[in-house]
Amino acid sequence: MTRKERYDGIIGWFAANRPAVASELHYQNPFQLLVAVILSAQCTDKRVNLVTPALFQRFPSAASLAAASFEEVHPFVKSVSYPNAKVRHLIGMAQMLEAEYGGQVPSDIDALMRLPGVGRKTANVIASIVYDQPVIAVDTHVFRVAHRLGLSDGSTPFAVEQDLERHIPAAQRPIAHHWLILHGRYICTARSPKCAECPLTAWCRDYAREIKR
Repeated sequence: MTRKERYDGIIGWFAANRPAVASELHYQNPFQLLVAVILSAQCTDKRVNLVTPALFQRFPSAASLAAASFEEVHPFVKSVSYPNAKVRHLIGMAQMLEAEYGGQVPSDIDALMRLPGVGRKTANVIASIVYDQPVIAVDTHVFRVAHRLGLSDGSTPFAVEQDLERHIPAAQRPIAHHWLILHGRYICTARSPKCAECPLTAWCRDYAREIKR
């Protein structure tokens, strides 16, 4: 099976069967999504969704967060992974938004990556969800799923991102991130993937190798 056939089959299945999927993070505006994505690094969306309601109530804008101290913010996020670093990132991010972007979340990838706590994955998440830009964020789930299915052999997240964007039509890239991440979260899990429940086995490279053994 060619790589193009894999992409056509997999993307075709998702488009037909998962036409409406979205981030599982809870947010009401771009600023809240940016905060939530920063908090979600190496942490579950479920845990982030537990802490953000109180955080957003206390700090509803970049201006309010920018004016906060470490001691004021820390109690709200102390249950997430790496809370000390994330508090510093959140405050620094909010201060830069206020100082350089009028309190608004920028749409440009390079501008987003200048913000404290924002790497390429986070920048791509914001750009695709908020601004519908044709980019794909590659996290651990997407990286794993892309390799197992045979969509990419890239050794880095950026290499996988390039492969995915090369083969997935621009209009489908924002939703393709959600297709792959949710598939990795619930079906193609890191340990004991649920191949018996997987609808993509007809195109999956790892599954084809396994049944040949």
